[in-house]
Parts: sequence; C-alpha cells; structure tokens
Amino acid sequence: MTAPDAGRGIGNGEVTGTFGFPRDSFRILHVSTGNVCRSPITERLTRHFVVDRLGGLLSSGLIVESAGTWGHEGAPMEANAETVLADFGADASGFVGRELLDEHVIMADLVLTATRDHRAQVISMGHSAGLRTFTLKEFTRLVRAIDPATLPPLEDGVVDRARALVRAAAALRGWLLAPTAEADEVYDPYGAPLPFFRSIGDEIHEALDPVVTALTGVPART
Repeated sequence: MTAPDAGRGIGNGEVTGTFGFPRDSFRILHVSTGNVCRSPITERLTRHFVVDRLGGLLSSGLIVESAGTWGHEGAPMEANAETVLADFGADASGFVGRELLDEHVIMADLVLTATRDHRAQVISMGHSAGLRTFTLKEFTRLVRAIDPATLPPLEDGVVDRARALVRAAAALRGWLLAPTAEADEVYDPYGAPLPFFRSIGDEIHEALDPVVTALTGVPART
C-alpha cells in the first residue's frame, strides 16, 4: 500500500486552485493546543487509515492537516507521539507544528478538535465555522447514528461523500448529546510518559475508525 506523502495533504499532482489546493477537494483540519501531540497523531492516523482503505488515487481529494490554538510554530512532533504513530504503522516524517490561523479555518470543510474548549475557540474565530466544527469524539458519536445508505456512494467521489457526511452530522448535533461533559474530550498527553501517550493514541484510533469508515465507505481490515 502506498504510504501518505510527507506533506499535509493526501495525494499530490492534482489541478490546483486557491492556495495551491486541488479545486475539487475536502479539507479536514485537526486542532489541539500545541500541535505537537494530539492533533499530529490525529492528522497522521487519519491520512494513514484513509489511504490504507482507498489507496492514494481514490483518496487524493482529501486534504488532512492540523494546527494548534497555542501552536508551537515550526516545532517537531513530540517523540512519544511519533512512537504512537509508529505503533499503528503511520508516517510521522516531515511534520512541522503550526499555530491556528484564520485562513486555516476559512479553508476547512471539517474541523475536528481535541476538546470542547478548542471547538469553542475555533467557532469564536467566525468564518461560519459552527456547522463544520466538532470535537473528534462528538463527530464520532454523530457519525455512528448516520445511515451509510443515505450518503453518496464512493463512485460519486470521496469529496461529495465527505460533504454529505458533515451536513448529516450537523443536522443531528442537537439530538445526540454527550452522556457526560468528559465524553467529548481527548486529554492532553504533553509531558506524560509513553504509556499515557499510547492510551491517548488508542482513544484517537477508536474515535477515528467509524469516521474513516463513513468517509470512505470501507470498513477497517480485520
């Protein structure tokens, strides 16, 4: 299976439009605090799982990035985060931390945050972000309630399917509330030992699996 490229997006060589991104694309932005632990793990796992299920060609319309609300601009990923990615066979190379900017939110079709506070910060930036910004675990809960048969088939393109998925999730948000305040949180492992990083990696993996299945229409390999 072809590995994701070391850049931010899945698939290069497309006809590009504004900001150099493919014209027919869907951009997923993962947000945490420093952009050196949780959001890099989530970014690279998303890319890895999508390419694993679809291959590079079919997944080329998806662009997966990350940034931090207090991002360490230019910083490398934490070493323990790299180890977690290696555990899943995902590529950690070439990562550079970024601070969240208005342009990141403007360009994103879906923003997935580590916590409710991050979600609130993204929405407070404006740019009509409310309907496309969720915590990762919130989005997972909503996606589980969506009938896959109501989404466009993959033959229509992964971009159309992704856009429909976000619309469906936004429509359900007021009906499927979190059972507890903590249920939508992915806690920060910064400075923690490797076992805690691995537990956070497992949480992220568990949350991402149904999301990637819904995006691609392809379940994880058993």
